[in-house]
Amino acid sequence: MSESDAPAEFVPNRVDPRLLELLICPVTRQPLVYDRAANELISAKARLAYPIRGGIPIMLEEEARDMDVLPDLSGGTDESPQGTETGGGT
Repeated sequence: MSESDAPAEFVPNRVDPRLLELLICPVTRQPLVYDRAANELISAKARLAYPIRGGIPIMLEEEARDMDVLPDLSGGTDESPQGTETGGGT
């Protein structure tokens, strides 16, 4: 085997560029865009971001992040407004 035939060095969390050219969104069947900073494959039409874990794209709709849902920036998990009672208070 010559050096040019040798496989590329494996780098965790990196996706083979040849693979990226072949992948399409399983929902829309449209091309995906690789977001290197977020390590995701973006489907603009479906508004979904598919994660890449260990260098492997996870192409399942239920694993994708909905890009229309804003992250909770409040830091808390309580969804009720401050000062509103949720129980039968006294």
